Amino acid sequence: MVIKTDMCSFSEYRVYPGHGIRFVRRDSATLVFSTAKTKGLYNQRKKAARLVWTQGWRRLHKKIKVEEIQKRRTRRTTKFQRAIVGASLEEIKKKRAQKPERNAQREAALKEVKERAKAMKAKQAKMKPAGAAAGGSKQASKTKAAPKGRGTQR
Repeated sequence: MVIKTDMCSFSEYRVYPGHGIRFVRRDSATLVFSTAKTKGLYNQRKKAARLVWTQGWRRLHKKIKVEEIQKRRTRRTTKFQRAIVGASLEEIKKKRAQKPERNAQREAALKEVKERAKAMKAKQAKMKPAGAAAGGSKQASKTKAAPKGRGTQR
């Protein structure tokens, strides 16, 4: 026959039916104490982990063999390549192999375009007369007038 036992809230000893003291806190949490001693120590706000005879102290100081929970290993998902409608697996693999070469070609083409644009800019700068470059600075020098009155400075 199995007997339902409670656990002492302070010492963590077993409390058998018909024994111990029940205490209900203001927040309606029910605490079970094995003896008047444990109830008194709880009311004095003593820490169970500081008293050598409690299970809390024994656990902290490695006197009790505690079962360590093993970390569960998670399975990593493996990528699996399948053929797509309209493209066989071989075609997909070929395209994937081409990527580094294609990237190198694209970078070379971009470099060439940038160099060409630079050359065009340099050519246009030479073609422009020196006086035209100075005329553009007049607009930049104009500034907005300060607002009259107090404004939002309060």
